[in-house]
Amino acid sequence: MPDTHEVLNQVPPLVNYNLADDPALLEGLHREGAGWAEAELRELGQLAGSQQAQDWARQANENPPVLKTHDRYGHRIDEVEFHPAWHELMNVAVSQGLHAAPWTDQRPAAHAARAAKFLVWSQVEAGHMCPISMTYAAVSPLRHAPELSATFEPLFAAPHYDFGLREPSTKRGVIAGMSMTEKQGGSDVRANTTTAEPIADGSYLITGHKWFTSAPMSDIFLTLAQAPGGLTCFLLPRILPDGSRNPIRLQRLKDKLGNRSNASAEIEYDAALGWRVGEEGRGVPTIVEMVNNTRLDCVLATTALMRQATVQAVHHCTYREAFGAQLIDQPAMANVLADLVLASEAATTLALRLAGARGEEDQGAFRRLALAAAKYWVCKRGPVHAGEALECLGGNGYVEESGMPRIYREAPLLSIWEGSGNVAALDTLRAMTKEPETVEAFFQEVGRAAGQNRHLDAALKRLQQDLPAVVDPQYQVRRTVEQMALVLQGSLLVRHSPPAVADAFCASRLGGDWGHAFGTLPASVDTDAILSRARLP
Repeated sequence: MPDTHEVLNQVPPLVNYNLADDPALLEGLHREGAGWAEAELRELGQLAGSQQAQDWARQANENPPVLKTHDRYGHRIDEVEFHPAWHELMNVAVSQGLHAAPWTDQRPAAHAARAAKFLVWSQVEAGHMCPISMTYAAVSPLRHAPELSATFEPLFAAPHYDFGLREPSTKRGVIAGMSMTEKQGGSDVRANTTTAEPIADGSYLITGHKWFTSAPMSDIFLTLAQAPGGLTCFLLPRILPDGSRNPIRLQRLKDKLGNRSNASAEIEYDAALGWRVGEEGRGVPTIVEMVNNTRLDCVLATTALMRQATVQAVHHCTYREAFGAQLIDQPAMANVLADLVLASEAATTLALRLAGARGEEDQGAFRRLALAAAKYWVCKRGPVHAGEALECLGGNGYVEESGMPRIYREAPLLSIWEGSGNVAALDTLRAMTKEPETVEAFFQEVGRAAGQNRHLDAALKRLQQDLPAVVDPQYQVRRTVEQMALVLQGSLLVRHSPPAVADAFCASRLGGDWGHAFGTLPASVDTDAILSRARLP
Protein backbone atom coordinates (compact mmCIF):
# COMPACT_ATOMS: atom_id res chain seq x y z
CA MET A 1 0.00 0.00 0.00
CA PRO A 2 1.38 3.48 -0.85
CA ASP A 3 2.71 5.59 2.00
CA THR A 4 -0.06 8.13 1.35
CA HIS A 5 -2.49 5.72 2.99
CA GLU A 6 -0.66 5.50 6.29
CA VAL A 7 -3.22 6.01 9.07
CA LEU A 8 -2.20 8.68 11.57
CA ASN A 9 -4.03 10.73 14.21
CA GLN A 10 -7.21 8.67 14.07
CA VAL A 11 -9.22 7.97 17.20
CA PRO A 12 -9.38 4.38 18.51
CA PRO A 13 -12.86 2.81 18.38
CA LEU A 14 -15.03 3.41 21.41
CA VAL A 15 -15.96 -0.21 22.03
CA ASN A 16 -15.91 -2.80 24.80
CA TYR A 17 -16.50 -0.28 27.56
CA ASN A 18 -19.18 -0.08 30.24
CA LEU A 19 -21.95 2.42 29.54
CA ALA A 20 -22.91 2.32 33.21
CA ASP A 21 -19.64 4.09 34.08
CA ASP A 22 -21.56 7.33 34.46
CA PRO A 23 -21.17 9.10 37.82
CA ALA A 24 -24.42 11.05 37.54
CA LEU A 25 -26.33 7.88 36.65
CA LEU A 26 -24.90 5.76 39.44
CA GLU A 27 -25.30 8.50 42.03
CA GLY A 28 -28.90 9.02 40.98
CA LEU A 29 -29.61 5.29 41.09
CA HIS A 30 -28.56 5.14 44.75
CA ARG A 31 -30.16 8.46 45.65
CA GLU A 32 -33.55 7.33 44.33
CA GLY A 33 -33.42 4.16 46.40
CA ALA A 34 -32.48 1.62 43.72
CA GLY A 35 -28.86 1.00 44.65
CA TRP A 36 -29.65 -2.71 44.80
CA ALA A 37 -29.77 -2.67 40.97
CA GLU A 38 -26.20 -1.45 40.43
CA ALA A 39 -24.80 -4.91 39.66
CA GLU A 40 -27.57 -5.52 37.11
CA LEU A 41 -27.01 -2.08 35.63
CA ARG A 42 -23.29 -2.66 35.25
CA GLU A 43 -23.87 -6.04 33.63
CA LEU A 44 -26.21 -4.42 31.11
CA GLY A 45 -23.78 -1.53 30.62
CA GLN A 46 -20.98 -3.95 29.71
CA LEU A 47 -23.17 -5.61 27.08
CA ALA A 48 -24.27 -2.19 25.80
CA GLY A 49 -20.66 -1.19 25.19
CA SER A 50 -19.72 -4.42 23.42
CA GLN A 51 -18.94 -4.81 19.75
CA GLN A 52 -21.83 -7.25 19.49
CA ALA A 53 -24.40 -4.73 20.69
CA GLN A 54 -22.98 -2.05 18.43
CA ASP A 55 -23.26 -4.44 15.48
CA TRP A 56 -26.89 -5.20 16.34
CA ALA A 57 -27.66 -1.47 16.37
CA ARG A 58 -25.98 -0.84 13.03
CA GLN A 59 -27.61 -3.84 11.37
CA ALA A 60 -31.08 -2.97 12.63
CA ASN A 61 -30.79 0.50 11.14
CA GLU A 62 -29.13 -0.51 7.89
CA ASN A 63 -31.86 -3.13 7.34
CA PRO A 64 -35.13 -1.39 8.21
CA PRO A 65 -38.42 -3.28 8.58
CA VAL A 66 -40.36 -4.30 5.48
CA LEU A 67 -44.14 -4.48 5.17
CA LYS A 68 -45.68 -7.65 3.70
CA THR A 69 -49.36 -6.98 3.06
CA HIS A 70 -50.09 -10.27 1.25
CA ASP A 71 -48.61 -13.73 0.97
CA ARG A 72 -47.65 -15.35 -2.34
CA TYR A 73 -51.19 -16.64 -2.84
CA GLY A 74 -52.86 -13.26 -2.37
CA HIS A 75 -54.03 -13.73 1.20
CA ARG A 76 -53.94 -10.60 3.35
CA ILE A 77 -51.31 -11.08 6.09
CA ASP A 78 -50.33 -7.55 7.27
CA GLU A 79 -46.96 -8.53 8.68
CA VAL A 80 -43.72 -6.62 9.13
CA GLU A 81 -40.38 -8.36 8.73
CA PHE A 82 -37.49 -7.24 10.93
CA HIS A 83 -33.79 -7.96 10.67
CA PRO A 84 -32.61 -10.54 13.25
CA ALA A 85 -30.60 -7.79 14.98
CA TRP A 86 -33.87 -6.08 15.92
CA HIS A 87 -35.01 -9.20 17.72
CA GLU A 88 -31.69 -9.48 19.54
CA LEU A 89 -32.09 -5.93 20.82
CA MET A 90 -35.69 -6.56 21.84
CA ASN A 91 -34.78 -9.77 23.62
CA VAL A 92 -32.20 -7.98 25.78
CA ALA A 93 -34.59 -5.14 26.60
CA VAL A 94 -37.39 -7.47 27.67
CA SER A 95 -35.20 -9.95 29.54
CA GLN A 96 -33.71 -7.04 31.48
CA GLY A 97 -37.14 -5.81 32.54
CA LEU A 98 -37.08 -2.53 30.62
CA HIS A 99 -40.72 -3.00 29.62
CA ALA A 100 -43.48 -3.43 32.22
CA ALA A 101 -41.51 -5.34 34.84
CA PRO A 102 -41.48 -2.52 37.47
CA TRP A 103 -45.25 -2.70 37.86
CA THR A 104 -45.00 -6.19 39.37
CA ASP A 105 -41.52 -5.91 40.91
CA GLN A 106 -41.81 -5.65 44.69
CA ARG A 107 -38.29 -4.36 45.24
CA PRO A 108 -37.97 -0.71 46.32
CA ALA A 109 -37.73 1.99 43.65
CA ALA A 110 -38.26 -0.51 40.85
CA HIS A 111 -39.26 2.27 38.46
CA ALA A 112 -36.01 4.14 39.13
CA ALA A 113 -33.99 0.96 38.54
CA ARG A 114 -35.81 0.39 35.28
CA ALA A 115 -35.21 4.01 34.24
CA ALA A 116 -31.46 3.68 34.80
CA LYS A 117 -31.35 0.52 32.69
CA PHE A 118 -33.51 2.16 30.04
CA LEU A 119 -31.09 5.07 29.91
CA VAL A 120 -28.10 2.76 29.43
CA TRP A 121 -29.63 0.42 26.85
CA SER A 122 -31.19 3.28 24.83
CA GLN A 123 -27.68 4.47 24.07
CA VAL A 124 -27.16 1.35 21.97
CA GLU A 125 -30.15 1.80 19.68
CA ALA A 126 -33.17 4.01 20.24
CA GLY A 127 -35.71 2.68 17.73
CA HIS A 128 -36.54 -0.62 19.41
CA MET A 129 -37.20 1.15 22.70
CA CYS A 130 -40.49 2.48 21.31
CA PRO A 131 -42.46 -0.77 21.80
CA ILE A 132 -40.62 -1.33 25.08
CA SER A 133 -41.80 2.07 26.28
CA MET A 134 -45.39 1.55 25.15
CA THR A 135 -45.58 -1.79 26.93
CA TYR A 136 -44.40 -0.10 30.13
CA ALA A 137 -46.91 2.69 29.68
CA ALA A 138 -49.94 0.49 28.97
CA VAL A 139 -50.23 -1.00 32.46
CA SER A 140 -51.75 1.89 34.40
CA PRO A 141 -54.54 2.76 31.91
CA LEU A 142 -55.40 -0.91 31.46
CA ARG A 143 -56.15 -1.11 35.19
CA HIS A 144 -59.36 0.78 34.41
CA ALA A 145 -60.54 -2.56 32.97
CA PRO A 146 -59.76 -5.03 35.80
CA GLU A 147 -60.61 -8.18 33.84
CA LEU A 148 -58.36 -7.18 30.94
CA SER A 149 -55.64 -6.10 33.35
CA ALA A 150 -55.74 -9.45 35.13
CA THR A 151 -55.18 -11.20 31.81
CA PHE A 152 -52.58 -8.97 30.21
CA GLU A 153 -50.57 -7.28 32.96
CA PRO A 154 -48.64 -10.46 33.87
CA LEU A 155 -47.86 -10.94 30.18
CA PHE A 156 -46.70 -7.33 29.85
CA ALA A 157 -44.32 -7.81 32.76
CA ALA A 158 -43.06 -11.28 31.80
CA PRO A 159 -39.30 -11.40 31.00
CA HIS A 160 -39.90 -13.17 27.69
CA TYR A 161 -39.77 -11.66 24.21
CA ASP A 162 -42.12 -13.95 22.30
CA PHE A 163 -42.39 -12.54 18.77
CA GLY A 164 -45.01 -13.79 16.35
CA LEU A 165 -48.69 -13.55 15.56
CA ARG A 166 -50.47 -15.78 18.05
CA GLU A 167 -53.38 -15.31 20.41
CA PRO A 168 -51.89 -13.18 23.24
CA SER A 169 -52.95 -15.36 26.16
CA THR A 170 -51.05 -18.31 24.63
CA LYS A 171 -47.73 -16.42 24.57
CA ARG A 172 -45.04 -16.25 27.23
CA GLY A 173 -44.98 -12.46 27.00
CA VAL A 174 -46.66 -9.76 24.93
CA ILE A 175 -45.78 -6.32 23.61
CA ALA A 176 -48.28 -3.44 23.65
CA GLY A 177 -48.69 -0.57 21.23
CA MET A 178 -50.63 2.69 21.10
CA SER A 179 -52.70 3.97 18.18
CA MET A 180 -54.22 7.44 18.62
CA THR A 181 -53.14 9.88 15.91
CA GLU A 182 -55.39 10.52 12.91
CA LYS A 183 -54.50 12.53 9.83
CA GLN A 184 -57.04 15.30 10.44
CA GLY A 185 -56.21 15.81 14.12
CA GLY A 186 -52.64 14.99 15.10
CA SER A 187 -52.29 15.84 18.79
CA ASP A 188 -55.92 17.01 18.84
CA VAL A 189 -57.31 13.54 19.50
CA ARG A 190 -60.79 14.92 20.23
CA ALA A 191 -61.03 15.47 16.46
CA ASN A 192 -60.72 11.71 15.88
CA THR A 193 -63.36 10.21 13.59
CA THR A 194 -62.70 6.48 14.15
CA THR A 195 -65.94 4.93 15.39
CA ALA A 196 -66.72 2.17 17.89
CA GLU A 197 -70.02 0.31 17.52
CA PRO A 198 -71.12 -1.70 20.58
CA ILE A 199 -72.24 -5.27 20.02
CA ALA A 200 -74.25 -7.66 22.14
CA ASP A 201 -71.39 -9.35 23.99
CA GLY A 202 -70.09 -6.04 25.37
CA SER A 203 -67.25 -5.63 22.88
CA TYR A 204 -67.10 -3.07 20.07
CA LEU A 205 -66.37 -3.00 16.35
CA ILE A 206 -63.77 -0.33 15.58
CA THR A 207 -63.71 1.30 12.13
CA GLY A 208 -61.39 4.08 11.00
CA HIS A 209 -57.94 5.18 9.91
CA LYS A 210 -54.92 5.86 12.14
CA TRP A 211 -52.16 8.03 10.69
CA PHE A 212 -49.29 6.97 12.98
CA THR A 213 -49.07 3.60 14.74
CA SER A 214 -45.57 2.72 15.86
CA ALA A 215 -44.51 -0.90 16.32
CA PRO A 216 -47.48 -2.30 14.34
CA MET A 217 -46.35 -5.86 15.06
CA SER A 218 -47.23 -5.45 18.73
CA ASP A 219 -49.61 -8.05 20.15
CA ILE A 220 -52.24 -5.60 21.39
CA PHE A 221 -52.98 -1.89 21.00
CA LEU A 222 -54.65 0.78 23.05
CA THR A 223 -56.59 3.08 20.77
CA LEU A 224 -59.17 5.86 20.83
CA ALA A 225 -62.50 5.79 19.01
CA GLN A 226 -65.83 7.58 19.11
CA ALA A 227 -68.33 5.39 20.97
CA PRO A 228 -71.99 6.39 21.49
CA GLY A 229 -70.98 7.99 24.78
CA GLY A 230 -68.05 9.93 23.30
CA LEU A 231 -64.33 9.40 22.78
CA THR A 232 -63.36 6.15 24.49
CA CYS A 233 -60.26 4.02 25.00
CA PHE A 234 -60.19 0.45 23.68
CA LEU A 235 -57.86 -2.53 23.68
CA LEU A 236 -57.49 -4.37 20.37
CA PRO A 237 -55.59 -7.65 19.94
CA ARG A 238 -53.97 -8.50 16.61
CA ILE A 239 -55.09 -12.11 16.99
CA LEU A 240 -58.58 -12.82 18.33
CA PRO A 241 -59.40 -15.44 20.99
CA ASP A 242 -60.57 -17.87 18.27
CA GLY A 243 -57.16 -17.62 16.55
CA SER A 244 -58.33 -15.52 13.61
CA ARG A 245 -56.75 -12.23 12.60
CA ASN A 246 -58.41 -9.07 13.81
CA PRO A 247 -59.03 -6.91 10.71
CA ILE A 248 -56.29 -4.37 11.39
CA ARG A 249 -54.89 -3.50 7.96
CA LEU A 250 -51.36 -2.14 7.60
CA GLN A 251 -51.57 0.27 4.67
CA ARG A 252 -47.96 1.44 4.48
CA LEU A 253 -44.88 2.10 6.61
CA LYS A 254 -43.74 5.66 7.15
CA ASP A 255 -40.47 6.72 5.52
CA LYS A 256 -39.01 8.61 8.49
CA LEU A 257 -36.09 10.94 9.07
CA GLY A 258 -34.77 8.73 11.87
CA ASN A 259 -35.99 5.90 14.08
CA ARG A 260 -35.33 3.73 11.02
CA SER A 261 -35.19 0.40 12.81
CA ASN A 262 -38.71 0.82 14.19
CA ALA A 263 -41.73 0.37 11.96
CA SER A 264 -44.37 3.11 12.04
CA ALA A 265 -47.50 2.43 10.02
CA GLU A 266 -50.73 3.84 8.72
CA ILE A 267 -53.44 1.37 9.64
CA GLU A 268 -57.11 0.77 8.95
CA TYR A 269 -59.51 -0.71 11.47
CA ASP A 270 -62.04 -2.58 9.34
CA ALA A 271 -64.67 -3.43 11.97
CA ALA A 272 -61.88 -4.68 14.23
CA LEU A 273 -62.88 -6.16 17.56
CA GLY A 274 -62.02 -4.12 20.64
CA TRP A 275 -62.73 -4.17 24.36
CA ARG A 276 -63.51 -1.01 26.27
CA VAL A 277 -60.95 0.34 28.74
CA GLY A 278 -62.60 2.71 31.19
CA GLU A 279 -65.94 4.43 30.79
CA GLU A 280 -67.39 5.65 27.51
CA GLY A 281 -66.49 9.27 26.95
CA ARG A 282 -63.45 9.04 29.24
CA GLY A 283 -60.99 8.06 26.55
CA VAL A 284 -58.71 11.07 26.86
CA PRO A 285 -58.18 10.89 30.66
CA THR A 286 -57.62 7.15 30.34
CA ILE A 287 -55.08 7.31 27.52
CA VAL A 288 -53.34 10.31 29.15
CA GLU A 289 -52.11 7.91 31.83
CA MET A 290 -50.29 6.00 29.11
CA VAL A 291 -49.01 9.21 27.53
CA ASN A 292 -47.57 10.45 30.84
CA ASN A 293 -45.63 7.21 31.18
CA THR A 294 -44.26 7.41 27.65
CA ARG A 295 -43.38 11.06 28.22
CA LEU A 296 -41.03 9.97 30.96
CA ASP A 297 -39.40 7.61 28.48
CA CYS A 298 -39.05 10.45 25.97
CA VAL A 299 -37.04 12.30 28.62
CA LEU A 300 -35.01 9.17 29.38
CA ALA A 301 -34.33 8.44 25.73
CA THR A 302 -33.26 12.03 25.05
CA THR A 303 -31.01 11.86 28.08
CA ALA A 304 -29.50 8.64 26.73
CA LEU A 305 -28.76 10.27 23.36
CA MET A 306 -27.20 13.26 25.10
CA ARG A 307 -25.00 11.04 27.25
CA GLN A 308 -23.86 8.93 24.31
CA ALA A 309 -23.19 12.00 22.15
CA THR A 310 -21.20 13.58 24.98
CA VAL A 311 -19.11 10.46 25.60
CA GLN A 312 -18.40 10.12 21.88
CA ALA A 313 -17.35 13.78 21.63
CA VAL A 314 -15.10 13.64 24.71
CA HIS A 315 -13.55 10.37 23.54
CA HIS A 316 -12.79 11.78 20.10
CA CYS A 317 -11.29 14.99 21.44
CA THR A 318 -9.18 13.09 23.96
CA TYR A 319 -7.31 11.29 21.18
CA ARG A 320 -7.51 13.65 18.22
CA GLU A 321 -4.69 16.16 17.78
CA ALA A 322 -4.92 19.45 15.89
CA PHE A 323 -2.67 22.49 15.76
CA GLY A 324 -0.08 20.86 17.97
CA ALA A 325 -2.27 19.70 20.89
CA GLN A 326 -5.05 17.28 21.76
CA LEU A 327 -8.43 18.82 21.01
CA ILE A 328 -9.62 18.37 24.58
CA ASP A 329 -6.69 20.46 25.86
CA GLN A 330 -7.57 23.41 23.67
CA PRO A 331 -9.60 26.00 25.61
CA ALA A 332 -12.30 26.63 23.00
CA MET A 333 -13.02 22.92 22.61
CA ALA A 334 -12.84 22.29 26.37
CA ASN A 335 -15.53 24.93 26.80
CA VAL A 336 -17.78 23.22 24.26
CA LEU A 337 -17.28 19.77 25.76
CA ALA A 338 -17.85 20.98 29.32
CA ASP A 339 -21.06 22.66 28.21
CA LEU A 340 -22.25 19.40 26.64
CA VAL A 341 -21.45 17.55 29.87
CA LEU A 342 -23.48 20.04 31.91
CA ALA A 343 -26.54 19.57 29.72
CA SER A 344 -26.16 15.80 29.85
CA GLU A 345 -25.72 15.61 33.61
CA ALA A 346 -28.62 17.99 34.25
CA ALA A 347 -30.86 15.82 32.07
CA THR A 348 -29.73 12.62 33.79
CA THR A 349 -30.29 13.98 37.28
CA LEU A 350 -33.75 15.29 36.41
CA ALA A 351 -34.80 12.11 34.58
CA LEU A 352 -33.90 9.89 37.53
CA ARG A 353 -35.65 12.22 39.96
CA LEU A 354 -38.83 11.90 37.88
CA ALA A 355 -38.46 8.12 37.70
CA GLY A 356 -38.01 7.97 41.45
CA ALA A 357 -41.18 10.01 41.91
CA ARG A 358 -43.10 7.49 39.77
CA GLY A 359 -43.16 5.02 42.63
CA GLU A 360 -44.01 7.54 45.38
CA GLU A 361 -47.70 8.28 45.84
CA ASP A 362 -47.06 11.54 47.70
CA GLN A 363 -44.99 12.80 44.75
CA GLY A 364 -47.89 12.85 42.30
CA ALA A 365 -48.39 16.62 42.28
CA PHE A 366 -44.68 17.31 41.80
CA ARG A 367 -44.38 14.70 39.08
CA ARG A 368 -47.42 16.03 37.21
CA LEU A 369 -45.90 19.47 36.69
CA ALA A 370 -42.22 18.57 36.56
CA LEU A 371 -42.68 15.83 33.95
CA ALA A 372 -44.51 18.13 31.57
CA ALA A 373 -41.82 20.80 31.95
CA ALA A 374 -39.03 18.24 31.56
CA LYS A 375 -40.65 16.76 28.46
CA TYR A 376 -40.64 20.22 26.92
CA TRP A 377 -37.15 21.35 27.87
CA VAL A 378 -34.98 18.24 27.87
CA CYS A 379 -36.42 16.95 24.61
CA LYS A 380 -36.16 20.40 23.06
CA ARG A 381 -32.44 20.57 23.91
CA GLY A 382 -31.72 17.13 22.48
CA PRO A 383 -31.38 18.07 18.78
CA VAL A 384 -29.20 21.11 19.51
CA HIS A 385 -26.99 19.04 21.79
CA ALA A 386 -26.66 16.30 19.17
CA GLY A 387 -25.66 18.78 16.49
CA GLU A 388 -22.93 20.33 18.65
CA ALA A 389 -21.58 16.95 19.73
CA LEU A 390 -21.47 15.78 16.11
CA GLU A 391 -19.50 18.90 15.18
CA CYS A 392 -16.86 18.05 17.78
CA LEU A 393 -15.90 15.15 15.52
CA GLY A 394 -15.70 17.42 12.50
CA GLY A 395 -16.23 15.70 9.17
CA ASN A 396 -15.78 12.34 10.86
CA GLY A 397 -18.98 13.00 12.81
CA TYR A 398 -20.93 13.59 9.61
CA VAL A 399 -20.13 10.09 8.40
CA GLU A 400 -22.57 7.28 9.18
CA GLU A 401 -19.84 4.98 10.49
CA SER A 402 -19.30 7.28 13.46
CA GLY A 403 -22.84 6.65 14.72
CA MET A 404 -23.36 10.38 15.28
CA PRO A 405 -25.77 10.91 12.35
CA ARG A 406 -28.09 8.29 13.83
CA ILE A 407 -28.17 10.21 17.13
CA TYR A 408 -28.72 13.47 15.24
CA ARG A 409 -31.68 12.05 13.29
CA GLU A 410 -33.22 10.42 16.34
CA ALA A 411 -33.17 13.44 18.64
CA PRO A 412 -35.99 15.55 17.08
CA LEU A 413 -38.48 12.68 17.30
CA LEU A 414 -38.39 12.62 21.09
CA SER A 415 -39.56 16.22 21.19
CA ILE A 416 -42.40 15.36 18.78
CA TRP A 417 -43.56 12.08 20.33
CA GLU A 418 -46.25 12.26 23.02
CA GLY A 419 -46.95 15.91 22.39
CA SER A 420 -44.55 18.25 20.59
CA GLY A 421 -43.05 21.34 22.17
CA ASN A 422 -46.15 23.51 22.37
CA VAL A 423 -48.32 20.63 23.58
CA ALA A 424 -45.89 19.85 26.43
CA ALA A 425 -45.51 23.52 27.34
CA LEU A 426 -49.26 24.11 27.33
CA ASP A 427 -49.80 20.99 29.40
CA THR A 428 -47.43 22.49 31.98
CA LEU A 429 -49.54 25.65 31.95
CA ARG A 430 -52.71 23.59 32.28
CA ALA A 431 -51.35 21.85 35.36
CA MET A 432 -50.42 25.17 36.95
CA THR A 433 -53.84 26.74 36.36
CA LYS A 434 -56.13 23.76 37.01
CA GLU A 435 -54.08 21.94 39.64
CA PRO A 436 -52.52 24.64 41.85
CA GLU A 437 -51.17 22.00 44.23
CA THR A 438 -48.64 21.11 41.51
CA VAL A 439 -47.12 24.60 41.71
CA GLU A 440 -46.80 24.32 45.47
CA ALA A 441 -45.12 20.91 45.11
CA PHE A 442 -42.76 22.27 42.46
CA PHE A 443 -41.57 25.18 44.57
CA GLN A 444 -41.26 22.93 47.59
CA GLU A 445 -38.90 20.70 45.59
CA VAL A 446 -36.70 23.46 44.17
CA GLY A 447 -36.71 25.29 47.50
CA ARG A 448 -34.70 22.47 49.06
CA ALA A 449 -31.59 24.03 47.52
CA ALA A 450 -32.35 27.55 48.73
CA GLY A 451 -29.38 29.48 50.08
CA GLN A 452 -26.74 27.26 48.44
CA ASN A 453 -26.18 29.15 45.17
CA ARG A 454 -26.76 32.84 44.58
CA HIS A 455 -27.68 32.40 40.90
CA LEU A 456 -30.24 29.75 41.75
CA ASP A 457 -31.68 31.86 44.57
CA ALA A 458 -32.07 34.85 42.25
CA ALA A 459 -33.63 32.77 39.47
CA LEU A 460 -36.05 31.13 41.89
CA LYS A 461 -37.10 34.52 43.23
CA ARG A 462 -37.67 35.84 39.69
CA LEU A 463 -39.72 32.79 38.78
CA GLN A 464 -41.92 33.13 41.86
CA GLN A 465 -42.49 36.81 41.07
CA ASP A 466 -43.04 36.34 37.34
CA LEU A 467 -45.51 33.45 37.35
CA PRO A 468 -48.51 35.45 38.66
CA ALA A 469 -47.60 38.45 36.50
CA VAL A 470 -47.42 36.75 33.08
CA VAL A 471 -49.50 38.96 30.78
CA ASP A 472 -50.28 36.46 28.01
CA PRO A 473 -49.70 32.97 29.46
CA GLN A 474 -49.99 31.04 26.19
CA TYR A 475 -47.90 33.46 24.17
CA GLN A 476 -45.12 33.37 26.78
CA VAL A 477 -45.53 29.75 27.80
CA ARG A 478 -42.27 28.48 26.32
CA ARG A 479 -40.21 31.06 28.18
CA THR A 480 -42.03 30.27 31.42
CA VAL A 481 -41.62 26.50 31.13
CA GLU A 482 -37.97 26.84 30.09
CA GLN A 483 -37.22 28.83 33.23
CA MET A 484 -39.08 26.32 35.39
CA ALA A 485 -37.11 23.41 33.95
CA LEU A 486 -33.78 25.22 34.33
CA VAL A 487 -34.52 26.19 37.93
CA LEU A 488 -35.48 22.60 38.71
CA GLN A 489 -32.33 21.23 37.08
CA GLY A 490 -30.20 23.82 38.88
CA SER A 491 -31.77 22.91 42.21
CA LEU A 492 -31.10 19.19 41.70
CA LEU A 493 -27.50 19.79 40.64
CA VAL A 494 -26.81 22.10 43.57
CA ARG A 495 -28.06 19.42 45.93
CA HIS A 496 -26.53 16.37 44.30
CA SER A 497 -23.68 17.12 41.86
CA PRO A 498 -20.09 18.23 42.49
CA PRO A 499 -19.73 21.99 43.05
CA ALA A 500 -17.89 22.43 39.75
CA VAL A 501 -20.89 21.07 37.85
CA ALA A 502 -23.57 22.85 39.87
CA ASP A 503 -21.77 26.20 39.93
CA ALA A 504 -21.11 26.15 36.18
CA PHE A 505 -24.70 25.20 35.38
CA CYS A 506 -26.21 27.87 37.60
CA ALA A 507 -23.79 30.59 36.50
CA SER A 508 -24.48 29.91 32.83
CA ARG A 509 -28.13 28.83 32.66
CA LEU A 510 -29.49 30.89 35.56
CA GLY A 511 -26.97 33.68 36.08
CA GLY A 512 -27.03 35.08 32.56
CA ASP A 513 -23.31 34.45 32.00
CA TRP A 514 -23.93 32.27 28.94
CA GLY A 515 -24.13 32.87 25.22
CA HIS A 516 -26.53 31.44 22.68
CA ALA A 517 -24.43 28.44 21.62
CA PHE A 518 -22.75 25.59 23.44
CA GLY A 519 -19.20 26.52 24.36
CA THR A 520 -19.97 29.90 25.87
CA LEU A 521 -19.44 29.08 29.54
CA PRO A 522 -17.95 31.79 31.77
CA ALA A 523 -14.20 31.91 32.32
CA SER A 524 -14.51 30.88 35.97
CA VAL A 525 -15.69 27.35 35.11
CA ASP A 526 -13.54 24.38 36.15
CA THR A 527 -13.67 22.52 32.83
CA ASP A 528 -11.32 19.74 33.95
CA ALA A 529 -13.57 18.80 36.86
CA ILE A 530 -16.64 18.88 34.65
CA LEU A 531 -15.03 16.82 31.88
CA SER A 532 -14.05 14.15 34.40
CA ARG A 533 -17.75 13.29 34.59
CA ALA A 534 -17.68 12.09 30.97
CA ARG A 535 -14.20 10.53 30.78
CA LEU A 536 -14.27 6.76 30.61
CA PRO A 537 -12.08 4.70 32.93
